[in-house]
Amino acid sequence: MSIFFHRLPILCFVLALASSITNANFMIAKPNCESKCGNLTIPYPFGIGAGNGCSLSSGRFDVTCNTSFNPPKLFIATGNIEILDITDNAVRVRNLVASRCYNRFGIITQDNNRVSINLTGTPYTFSDKNKYTVVGCDEFAMINGIEGRNFTSGCVSYCSSLAGLIDGDCSGIGCCQTAIPKGMKTFDSILSTLYRHVEVWSHSLCGYAFLGDPDRFRFSVSDLNDTSFKNTTIENTPVILDWAVGAQNCSEARGSNDFACLDNSYCVDSDNGLGGYRCNCSDGYVGNPYLSPGCTDINECGNNPCDENGICTNTPGGYTCSCKKGYLGDGKKDGRGCIANNSKFPVLKFALGMSFGLLALIIGMTWLYFSIQKRKVINQREKFFHQNGGMLLKQQLSSDEGTTKSTKIFTAQELEKATNNYAKDRILGQGGYGTVYKGILHDPQQIVAIKKSRVMDQTQIEQFINEVIILTQVNHRNVVKLLGCCLETEVPMLVYEYVSNGTLFHHIHNSGGMPWFSWDNRLRIAVEAAGALSYLHSAAAKPVIHRDVKSPNILLDEFYNAKISDFGASRLVPIDQTQVTTLVQGTLGYLDPEYFHTSQLTEKSDVYSFGVVLAELMTGKKPLSTTKTQDEVKSLATFFVVSIKENRLFQILDRRVLREGSLEQIQAIGELVKRCLNLHGEERPTMKEVVRELESLKKFSKLHPWVQQQVEEEAVGLMSEEPSDLYAIEIDSQVVTGEYSGQYHHSGATPLIYGSQSPR
Repeated sequence: MSIFFHRLPILCFVLALASSITNANFMIAKPNCESKCGNLTIPYPFGIGAGNGCSLSSGRFDVTCNTSFNPPKLFIATGNIEILDITDNAVRVRNLVASRCYNRFGIITQDNNRVSINLTGTPYTFSDKNKYTVVGCDEFAMINGIEGRNFTSGCVSYCSSLAGLIDGDCSGIGCCQTAIPKGMKTFDSILSTLYRHVEVWSHSLCGYAFLGDPDRFRFSVSDLNDTSFKNTTIENTPVILDWAVGAQNCSEARGSNDFACLDNSYCVDSDNGLGGYRCNCSDGYVGNPYLSPGCTDINECGNNPCDENGICTNTPGGYTCSCKKGYLGDGKKDGRGCIANNSKFPVLKFALGMSFGLLALIIGMTWLYFSIQKRKVINQREKFFHQNGGMLLKQQLSSDEGTTKSTKIFTAQELEKATNNYAKDRILGQGGYGTVYKGILHDPQQIVAIKKSRVMDQTQIEQFINEVIILTQVNHRNVVKLLGCCLETEVPMLVYEYVSNGTLFHHIHNSGGMPWFSWDNRLRIAVEAAGALSYLHSAAAKPVIHRDVKSPNILLDEFYNAKISDFGASRLVPIDQTQVTTLVQGTLGYLDPEYFHTSQLTEKSDVYSFGVVLAELMTGKKPLSTTKTQDEVKSLATFFVVSIKENRLFQILDRRVLREGSLEQIQAIGELVKRCLNLHGEERPTMKEVVRELESLKKFSKLHPWVQQQVEEEAVGLMSEEPSDLYAIEIDSQVVTGEYSGQYHHSGATPLIYGSQSPR
């Protein structure tokens, strides 16, 4: 054993040397083709020039060396995307930065707020190792992926003072980062502002948004003081591109005539999400696997990897060791080595004894290892159980017999078995707070939904346990029932009843033509959801504010009854308080602007979000949408209120609602939605009032058929008129413009912007 550890550094050196040789040999260009551009080496399958056969795949790997720069620079194909580095699995390119600067009065002084990169027709995709980053004290930016993988995300960076800024921290104060998916081939980045820098001009005049390698960018507070419009640190952060050959995987490509992996190499499927493959040299071989004749054998014997009394024989892809004459053993440095042959020494008995002893030692160590690992798992689960408030929950359950009967503390093993070890085909949905799995409990046989959260704040354990107790006591037919929880994992998991018919969001935007999704059923679903929220606000043991009311969180069971779900962002309200101060959480499009601005959460925040859901039911439109003709994000809430004020409600309604609903119902519910979407929470109705109005409107009889037909004809006539591309409304002496715009102002508060608009 001591000999092994003495010689281990030599073995590591040999392996490291082989690895460096492999990487170096990959950097080989095709014969008779340029291999250098400035300081960069261009390896095949890449090649400089177009149509000269120096690259693979009919020019998809063509690069251009522009010698007008000093030193020369390398670009993808004939475009303007500069290549900074090429490896056997990735390419790094220079990024494009969206930026905008203001003066102290909020006037734009320099503007380049929209950038895009298009890799269509190339073998590259944006690696999911990149992060979309926004830097500034008053910035809101969105990134849209169009080709490859459709993707939209955004990031908000805000800082009211310099006090909360920390170098290296990119969590939303001065700097914000968000991930991107695999397989994106194009992106469009748009940078906007929340308050036009008027409130924060003294310490930040410029904002930046870019995609790049997070390991090459470290946020610095000094970045906010840069008023040069071009931040060198940000512009030098490269973008990582994955590259692959073709669009087939390895098994498909092997049968084709243009399979790129040559002799002594193996194929690796690309993990970019769009297909393709790459080639690597097999173990013991070096070279460029794409160039004929393929990879060549490494002569390992040159460094004598065998025992000092051993003989090394090179073999294809490896080597063998044997002992010199007069010695016995395997000849390996990390094995038995070579021992002098002494005929008097009982070699056979010694070998058998060593073999059995070694076998017994291996069996004993294996048993001991698995015993230790099992004990570690048990100890870790016990640690998580106590860390996540398990004892506190047990005390709470033992003090309430009624709750004990309906609430269960599940073990981690039960939930792993129920979800088939959290298999991908068991995923019901994924969101900002975690992943929901379909589970099948075996004792008793029951289908459930298991929510596996992403993060847990250890300072909020007691509040989490209290919320579990309260939610298990919630007993309303239109609220998804919480059955229990598991505390033996790093992040606690919640077990809910299973609701089988999907989300209201799906049915609004995909089931409009289904016979069951009539106006009467839409109104019934609205009454049921409003009744559940009213119950949570005023009839539960402790008032509960949902804080993330939206159509994706309203589920429909097998009879299309509404069920409010997903209390991951919910807050309990103390009996003696009407509001709580929280970090702002929610979903853009549904988020209460007053709560966003003040961080003061009240039950009226749920009322605003429910108003957006009602608007969705009536119009069939999404809460936020984009158009191909304009760059700004569209807010359904603002669009709906503007339409009512301009007496254009019937132009925006879903045709089925217009056909089946009575005039009185539609007008009354439209006015109710308008009140729910009031910018001032105190002027909104309570959920109890909303339920009362919806129930009374549900009882309205329809108009006489000939009257209804006349209303439809008038509405269709209005809809056939060419609508104006620009609407303007005046709210408290401030004018807001935009088509279906998410931008609006209100008196006494700073403007809240849900979208961005590129300058025209």
